[in-house]
Amino acid sequence: MIGMTKGHTGRMWTRDFGLYFAGRAVALLGDGMLPVAVALAVRDAGHGDTGVGLVLASWMAPVVALILFGGVFADRFGARRLMIGADAVRVVTQLVVAYALISGNAPLWLLMSMSAIAGGAAAMFQPGLASMVPLIATDVQRANGALRVADAGAQLLGPALSATLVVLTGPGTVYAINAATFAVSAVCLLALRLPPVTRVARRGVASMRHDLREGWHEFRSRSWMWSVILIWIVFGITVFGPIIPLGSGLIAGYLGESAYGWAMSAMGGGTVLGGLVAMRVRPSRPLAAGATGLFGFALIPLSISVPAPLPLLLVAHAIGGASWAFWSVMWATSIQTQVPRDVLNRVSAYEVAGSVSGVPIGQVLAGPIAVLIGADVVLGVSALVGVAGCVLLLALPPIRNLRRTDNTATSRSQTVVSASAA
Repeated sequence: MIGMTKGHTGRMWTRDFGLYFAGRAVALLGDGMLPVAVALAVRDAGHGDTGVGLVLASWMAPVVALILFGGVFADRFGARRLMIGADAVRVVTQLVVAYALISGNAPLWLLMSMSAIAGGAAAMFQPGLASMVPLIATDVQRANGALRVADAGAQLLGPALSATLVVLTGPGTVYAINAATFAVSAVCLLALRLPPVTRVARRGVASMRHDLREGWHEFRSRSWMWSVILIWIVFGITVFGPIIPLGSGLIAGYLGESAYGWAMSAMGGGTVLGGLVAMRVRPSRPLAAGATGLFGFALIPLSISVPAPLPLLLVAHAIGGASWAFWSVMWATSIQTQVPRDVLNRVSAYEVAGSVSGVPIGQVLAGPIAVLIGADVVLGVSALVGVAGCVLLLALPPIRNLRRTDNTATSRSQTVVSASAA
């Protein structure tokens, strides 16, 4: 039985966390609106399905290529400074695309280049998310739970709102709103009153390599972390990658297109519930508790492969969403409280890069393999791998035995230069 700790470390809704939460919630809503707008905008501009794929790939490639450097820069110059700069860049890219779409002149090269620049900015922004929460939240786990709920709400509302706006006003409006959400995020980050942080004052290419090696050493030295990432790479190829391209087609094929929308809404509702539970339940071994809860995620591919009737499909997606949210909060909290702050951004960059690396492979392989053995069989295998992965998470002592701590890890050394986080 997994033990539970009692109480929490302090009041969550402080001024700074309220500002940070507001900025993230607005930005997440904008992100939730964008995928629908991208697909419709690129097709409306006459670039077809191939154009949609190229624009999406133009965003993802810089994220994968640059996120490690984003972690280095965040540790060097301060996460907030880098995140505000990234938001400012994305305000410009989204406004450029909005103007191009509204004016009726949106060549593919422009859409791809703006998408690539926005992806590079996202790579600079993402690593700082890990280090910001411990700076502005007195209760890291509850803060992560609240942010997970905001993310789930954005995934529920964003696509529907985007589709409505595209029909009424065109996709350019959605891009303009997306630019505004990044502006709100930047203003909220700028208004934070952060404590001083320690940063290493180093410059040059050699020191960049040193910082990357140092981040890798810190990542590699935590067997509980890299063990999870190795499992996640397999999950990306066999579970996360195939589930959307194959699941959407199977559900629409036997229950109709509206059923897929209902399933996604049920998953979003479950994610909200899982985030709320994670704000209250405080296991003494967070990754063990998260892995136990994660068994429920296997119900999503299983229910699609069977195939399940609509009521059972919705229940399975709700349980899967709750399971995923609970694990996500346990994982994020463990990273933010176990890794020293002066390397947290770099370690987080390695963690994110590893976590997403398998997904594109799974997305590319899903279709050809489904042609050979059937999409339902592929998702049945996904469910089995999901269960086996959870068993492995619980079987590995570094993961199973990791104890919770309510105090964020401090800097490894006091010989670094102190500077403002601004």
